[in-house]
Amino acid sequence: MAVTRTIKAPKMVNGQPTAEVEEIKVEDYGNTEWGPKDKHKFVNTKVPRVDAPYKTTGTARYTHDVRLPGMLHARFVTSPYAHAKIDAMDTEPASKMPGVKAVMPIVEVGGEPRYEGQPIAVVAATTPELAEDAARAVLANTKFTKLPHVVTAEDALKPDAPQVVAPGRGGGGGGRGGGAGQGTVEQVTEALSKCDAVIEATYRTPILHHCCLETHSAVADYRGGDTATIYVSTQGTSGLPAEAARELGLANGSVTGVVEHMGGGFGSKLQGTSIAGIWACRLAKQLKVPVKLLLTRREEFLTSGNGMGGLFQVKAGANKDGTLVAVNATQYALSGISGGNLQSLPYQYVAQTVYRQARALNTNEDGNVPLRAPGHPQTSFANESMMDELAYKIGMDPVEFRKKNVPKNTNGEAWIRQLDTGAKAIGWENRNKTPGALKGPLVRGMGCAIGAWAGGGRGGNTVDVTVRQDGSVEVTTSSQDIGTGTRTYVRSIVAEELGLGMTDVVEKIGISSLGQSSGSGGSTTAASLSPAVKDAAYKTRVALAALVAPLLGTDAESVWFDKGRVVGGGKSLTWKQACATVPATGLVTNGTFQQTLASSGAHGASFAEVEVDIETGHVRVTKMCHVQDGGLILNRLAAESQINGGMIQSIGMALYEGRVMDAELGLMVNPAFNDYKLMGCMEIPELIPIIDDGDTRNAVIGIAEPANIPGCGAVANAIYNACGVRVRETPITPDKILNGLMQMRRANV
Repeated sequence: MAVTRTIKAPKMVNGQPTAEVEEIKVEDYGNTEWGPKDKHKFVNTKVPRVDAPYKTTGTARYTHDVRLPGMLHARFVTSPYAHAKIDAMDTEPASKMPGVKAVMPIVEVGGEPRYEGQPIAVVAATTPELAEDAARAVLANTKFTKLPHVVTAEDALKPDAPQVVAPGRGGGGGGRGGGAGQGTVEQVTEALSKCDAVIEATYRTPILHHCCLETHSAVADYRGGDTATIYVSTQGTSGLPAEAARELGLANGSVTGVVEHMGGGFGSKLQGTSIAGIWACRLAKQLKVPVKLLLTRREEFLTSGNGMGGLFQVKAGANKDGTLVAVNATQYALSGISGGNLQSLPYQYVAQTVYRQARALNTNEDGNVPLRAPGHPQTSFANESMMDELAYKIGMDPVEFRKKNVPKNTNGEAWIRQLDTGAKAIGWENRNKTPGALKGPLVRGMGCAIGAWAGGGRGGNTVDVTVRQDGSVEVTTSSQDIGTGTRTYVRSIVAEELGLGMTDVVEKIGISSLGQSSGSGGSTTAASLSPAVKDAAYKTRVALAALVAPLLGTDAESVWFDKGRVVGGGKSLTWKQACATVPATGLVTNGTFQQTLASSGAHGASFAEVEVDIETGHVRVTKMCHVQDGGLILNRLAAESQINGGMIQSIGMALYEGRVMDAELGLMVNPAFNDYKLMGCMEIPELIPIIDDGDTRNAVIGIAEPANIPGCGAVANAIYNACGVRVRETPITPDKILNGLMQMRRANV
């Protein structure tokens, strides 16, 4: 609860105090409330990123940039087969090569690597080139027996499909996992029989890749002795010390983890030290010198984990009044050698009767690891395509059909508000009313979709704020900035609380010795860390007020901080004058998570306008809009950037991205950026990021992942609206549109 205080302060003229005293009323929200959204100096405003100069000038240091005296370079030896048995491995030739210091088997003779790119050995040498030569030598002297494999969903579903994982571990015979049901098939079959409109379709999304610019990498700086430092490109700094200490055989607390800057993770770097860090530590332990191990781009595609694909077999029905009546769905998570879990159809909508079966479908590919809102974009594409098909079949506006079938609660209210906002921004009323009816080689259409994510805060973060006698202010936390703007809001929250400018505070983050922090996953960092920063900053203000109050001739509660000055009792001190009261060792306060400052539950709606060339099948997204809520926005500039990023990534999923496998060989045919298609500058359309200020929740919620969820479905639906071709498999490439147009022409002959 806010406390209103009356502070006596000198009247300011041109930024300087005068002899005249005035009374000012201030609102103190303590460490349990953020205060009104429109009353902040930095929070909920547009603040440029404080690390932008370092990144644009190339001075930001990433794990890839770490170079230490005497450091060795490591490389993996990887399996060239989808499934094989190692009959022999002769490491002697590689060990005798100049500059090679170690060769360590990972999979022993007799073992079975189960996917292309699986590390089977690791080498260390004095240069990266020598390490690569040694890795090739090990592979040349390894004998394999190829074993049966399966790398496509169609083959994995066959009754005689090869066993992918051991029985009882994630999947079963034929590469299929267990089933899960909701409702009964008899109930949904009866409900479908009474619907005014029924659609039956299969939707597919392929396995995707994270495409981090900085590949997985680690440097283990261990030279013998009792301590070590490990540098890792990771989304979790705090977990590094214990994992590295275990691999190095050191005591807990003896290892320092460092993540100064991190070149992209998107969920793939949530495994702490990762496989690169584990083997860098093992080599360093053996050799007693620093070891650097970074994945090549090809290895990044093959062995750093995948974003799962999805296969959805759906039958759904609705009535002419717009009611979603029944959904019967079988869902397969395409998850390689690991388990996987997709969200349940009908996703965010409410159907009267639902029957669902869900399985993980295993193949001889690297396993599933989180990729931005794991399980949501895949399900959203299938579900939003289904909703669109039903809307057109009953002759109802797709926006109105969605609004009618969202939950009748605050979640539904958010989506209705966002659908209305997005429709206005994209010009929905001008869309093509009859799909495929436009004439000419270039036709345009619009589509929409919705999504949701938790994005909540949790404990486990500690923050220190230190004020020194010279007026310097430092805020420290071990939390990493994975590119989402953590450095900026850590600094801005402290500056705002202490009445300072952005340049008056310095942040120091990404070092494990700076306290405890949670991993950056699930869009939880902002909501978990910012309350601890606010708590530390508030405690600093209270403690400094108590020190300064005697100089101002008043009590601590009558001291206020604003515009670089400390006022109270009719007097004024500059910030530096006030800091002269702190101890020689500095004033240090510690902040922890405050539940009232964080919330959860993010909602969003995407709209897309596309242009389809019906002669070539080429699709160009011309405009895209996404409306996103997030409670209290810490930095509107960064939030809009995250929304833009989500739209760009969802267009990539819709039109370009996907792992392509050779079913016969079991190999990936596009493990490189020249073959794995990503969006380029020329493909990015007009982007309209809209922060949903109709969300009255005054607490922080993560928004990075939810902005990525619905866009793929919106693009697919826009393509149908433009040319009348319903493509049910991503990426939506020209051949699929041309085939659809040909089928339409044949049907009309």
